[in-house]
Amino acid sequence: MTAFWQQPWFWPAISVIVGLPLLLLVLTELQSNLERRGNSLHKVIGLLRNAVVPIIAILILSVQVTDAVDPGKPVVNQIIGTVLGFLVIVFVLNGLNILLFTNARKGTWREKIPSIFVDIARIVLIALGLALVFKIVWGADVGGIFTALGVGSLVIGLALQSAVGPVIAGLFLLFEQPFRLGDWLDAGGVRGQVVEVNWRSVHIDTGAGILIMPNSSLAGASFTNLSRTGGTFPVSTDVTFTTDDPPAAVVALLQRVATGLPQRYPGTQPVAVPTGGSGYTVSFEVRGPSQEGDALAQFRMWLWYAARRAGLGLDGDTTDDFVTDERRDQALAMIAPTLYLTGDDTTAMAPLVRLERYAAGETIVTAGTVPDAVRFVLAGSVDLRVPFEDTQLPATRVEAGDYLGQTALTREALLTSAVALTEVAVLVVPATALDQIVRGTPALARDMGEVIDRRRQEVSAAVSAHVESQQKTVSAA
Repeated sequence: MTAFWQQPWFWPAISVIVGLPLLLLVLTELQSNLERRGNSLHKVIGLLRNAVVPIIAILILSVQVTDAVDPGKPVVNQIIGTVLGFLVIVFVLNGLNILLFTNARKGTWREKIPSIFVDIARIVLIALGLALVFKIVWGADVGGIFTALGVGSLVIGLALQSAVGPVIAGLFLLFEQPFRLGDWLDAGGVRGQVVEVNWRSVHIDTGAGILIMPNSSLAGASFTNLSRTGGTFPVSTDVTFTTDDPPAAVVALLQRVATGLPQRYPGTQPVAVPTGGSGYTVSFEVRGPSQEGDALAQFRMWLWYAARRAGLGLDGDTTDDFVTDERRDQALAMIAPTLYLTGDDTTAMAPLVRLERYAAGETIVTAGTVPDAVRFVLAGSVDLRVPFEDTQLPATRVEAGDYLGQTALTREALLTSAVALTEVAVLVVPATALDQIVRGTPALARDMGEVIDRRRQEVSAAVSAHVESQQKTVSAA
């Protein structure tokens, strides 16, 4: 009689009884370690531990039991083998997906490959794996099936060539990725932003609607990706003045207005050149094509106000209905009490002052400069901002009845910049005219001194509040 340890079932059973707990223990520790490190492979190890290894153990025991009863190929073993084969396919595919694509570094080919290619490859591998499982476990003849599928695919591909062409072109576009969602394209004279990309077409928002462009059209033609210009996007526009306007004055005005645009890319300088006659071209750079429309709209609006203030004839028009003697006299009468002016003084002052208007967002006076005049706000609202490090801190707001450039008398640099929040109308009183008034009215110098002190206190309070806020943020972090 053969000893029990010499039975064919003994060592397979011992390997399951002893090896299964040890292997599960090792896999459990490995899974926990990977999960603590945030590695996605812990999910694959969990599948191996919870499904693949136990099914292998069950198959080993089932084979030993059934071989003792029926040495053939029992159906139960084939079913277990099929389940095991499917689990192995899932385990291998998930592992490859995580190793190749989930943890792919940005910019590599693995990160750029479209997900549709991965899905197609997964389907093909699953089909091949299942065919191999049925071949090994059930002894099925799968060669005929693959032959039929190959011939059928060829016939279907030829029949649907025109329909499948755009899809294939779209897949190649997705793989190459010459543009991404949010990029701006110029394709055949059509400019817009990419809002959707699918297998068949690219959807481009042109501002006047959504242009649906087939992938085959993009793949077979050249286009420009406006969003990949090295961080800046050039913008240019043509303007006209009168032939009587000095070209140097016009060029300086165009460059000054373009420099003040919030869309202008930091560190770049606008360029304006005469193009002959009354024409000029101004060019500047913005952060991207999405800002082109806003930048041009704001530039044209600011240029209108700036040209009127400079007395230049934008678009050949030199008229300004706002600047009239009647309105000037009304404004001067309005501020006369502030300047301690009598009737005769007001009349004598009239030829020395002037009216100006500013568009919302324009800078009226700049911090660090010595003003040559005091500007009395007649209408609108002005924000005083303190330059601090890389930002502008709001200090206070100036409304109608108050004034800007109060250090014109003391010849001191301004601590704040004045930015128009709305359209602002001001009456400009030159510093030379104020000097004459102060000589006969010392009270005016005292009043302006009080305003200077108040503005300094407001600047100090704004800076202190900002520093305190930064300190609280650092402490909380």
